[in-house]
Amino acid sequence: MPVCEELIEKAAVYLPEGDLAVLREACAFAGRIYTGRHRLSGMPYLAHAQAVAEILAKLKLDLPTVTAGLLHGALKEPASVPEEELAKKFGAEVTTIVKGVTKITSVHFDSRLAFQAENIRRMFLAMSEDVRVLILKLADRLHDMQSLQPVSPEKQQEFARETMDLYAPLASRLGIDWVKRELEDLSFRYLYPDAYLDLAGRISTSLGDRERYVEEVKEILSAKLREQNISVFRILGRPKHLYSIYKKLQAQNIPLEKVYDKVAFRIILKSVRECYEVLGLLHDLWPPVSGRFKDFIGTPKSNLYQSLHTTVVGPYGEFMEVQIRTEEMDRIANDGIAAHWAYKEGKTITSRDAKLFQGLKHLVQSLQDLQEVQDPGEFMEAVVDELREAEVYALTPTGEVKELPGGSTPLDFAYAIHTQVGDHCAGAKVNGRIVPLKQLLSNGDMVEIITSPTQRPNRGWLAMVKTSRARGRIRHWLKKDELERALKLGREICERELHKRELSLKKLTKSGHLRETLKAFAVNNLDELLRQVGSGKVTVEAIAEKMLPVELRRVEPTLPAEEDVAEWRAETKQKVSKAPRQSSGGGPVLVDGSDDLLIRISRCCTPLPGDPIVGYISSGRGISVHKRGCPNYLATDPERRIEVDWASSLAGAGHQAQILVVALDQKGLIAELGSRISSADADIVSMAARTSVENLAIVNLVLGVKSLAHLEKVLLQLQQINGVLEASRK
Repeated sequence: MPVCEELIEKAAVYLPEGDLAVLREACAFAGRIYTGRHRLSGMPYLAHAQAVAEILAKLKLDLPTVTAGLLHGALKEPASVPEEELAKKFGAEVTTIVKGVTKITSVHFDSRLAFQAENIRRMFLAMSEDVRVLILKLADRLHDMQSLQPVSPEKQQEFARETMDLYAPLASRLGIDWVKRELEDLSFRYLYPDAYLDLAGRISTSLGDRERYVEEVKEILSAKLREQNISVFRILGRPKHLYSIYKKLQAQNIPLEKVYDKVAFRIILKSVRECYEVLGLLHDLWPPVSGRFKDFIGTPKSNLYQSLHTTVVGPYGEFMEVQIRTEEMDRIANDGIAAHWAYKEGKTITSRDAKLFQGLKHLVQSLQDLQEVQDPGEFMEAVVDELREAEVYALTPTGEVKELPGGSTPLDFAYAIHTQVGDHCAGAKVNGRIVPLKQLLSNGDMVEIITSPTQRPNRGWLAMVKTSRARGRIRHWLKKDELERALKLGREICERELHKRELSLKKLTKSGHLRETLKAFAVNNLDELLRQVGSGKVTVEAIAEKMLPVELRRVEPTLPAEEDVAEWRAETKQKVSKAPRQSSGGGPVLVDGSDDLLIRISRCCTPLPGDPIVGYISSGRGISVHKRGCPNYLATDPERRIEVDWASSLAGAGHQAQILVVALDQKGLIAELGSRISSADADIVSMAARTSVENLAIVNLVLGVKSLAHLEKVLLQLQQINGVLEASRK
């Protein structure tokens, strides 16, 4: 088949004649099954399939992958081939890869976002089974973008956005640099057509000058290398791809004329020793730009990319980016994982290959972790975040490099090591010095994570992390913990209520009423029902109506008449003050001082550790915690009150307290208040000040303090300020 000759020519560079015979057979088979089929752009499906296979052959992938590239539409409607026939003709390996690609797109949803999210979920599942599915999908998307011009502008934008956000980053993570660059430039063309045409036009007008500049630099470098007795080398100079220049223009908000390093030079040598020698020679020849040197030879990227990167002020004061590497490093830099693929039968995988596939496995696991995110929009955002190019390369004490996005913290680093390390992270040392968990990491930082078996994630951690992996793991733990605590709390509440009727959950389970009760609340088991009670979604009274025998059901107490409210509140206050600290249900619920879905600190009285507290079971909002004697609490239904107490592990935790300061209106008062609060190791959350008609300053503050005792120390400091008449808790 003449149209297949270009593919055979590319494959003949590395595949044996026997494999080429199989490819020819696959070409003939493809010609038969694709007859009459066309792409959305109008292109014959056979031409598209051959183009995809040629991309895979350019990457020198194995015979099953290239064959699967030709046949990747064989199992799709309208004229799909039976799976058994495909396996019989071309083997199980080819069939598995084709099935993996077919599953990705054979899904239909009303929502485009849901459709896209489900496709990506399926792709992650397929790549976890065989990474060649992903490589084939990248080749498929590359040709889609190359032939996108005939389709509607709306379709172009849709494809381009998905390509820029997902497929280009995936190509980068696999280390297939030339595919990543081409996907980015093609996406740029359709996403920002005006900017693309303008930039392409301005770049092309200076093409002649750049080519002369490249040749001049190459001559200078060649002469210097020969002077150092380095005779085997290659020097390449190429314009940076358009999208990378555009990103620099946007990030730095500068005109094109100020982008000096529009050309990237690459020096390719025989050995690592020569790489470092040439780096020194280059810095002797032209001054290096501070902060623009990276050694990816000493600390390779996770996809095994290795190179020395530096920027120097070259001839005519132009900034020049130079990459220095060996031939093997250059091959890996261009083809990434494809350069390591064992395409010949019986070829063994080296330790470097094993390390690369381990890194890929880690990527797949990170992406698989996102499967727990149900909302399609949140899922897509998390995927894009996970694939974002690394900006920070930090090291473990053993020298292992962790790649993280800019803005990452030691907590992100801990979760990058392992989920258990993150969940039990109690502190961190950066370059030997203890730092807060929210401190931003920099390139080259040595990070040591300090763990404790008693440490657990909390909601405050979500604000400290950058990576979707860390955020997802924290949310997973919080959700699991929330369910466990809801179950425990729900069981305590139900047992306490049933105890008043001389019953228990065990007795009621044996009585046979449980099945009807579960059905009434549309839950599968008792634990699920108890969780709903613990989270405030179902009240004990509602359960009693369904579960208890009629003779044991309690009649709800009626609220007092309007004229008796004051008397009722007084009686209630007396009852609460005499209430025992331990309840018959097994003791008070412990409060850890932080708001969550189950237990929240009431804003009306903002109790602090040390204040006597009580709880109220609110419908749908869990337990609200009040100070004893709080007027709002005293007006609540006594049947919903519950004993609570502070947990013992609250040292150093942050809490808010409302403060009123009344002082003579004098210069420097606010500054003095801030100084005293800071010296007392408290934080100002908010402040509002006004002047009264009596020329007094009225200052309302919300302070971050650790406990009631800490607040009292702060108030004492404020009361000592000259001119302060009152400093008290509201």
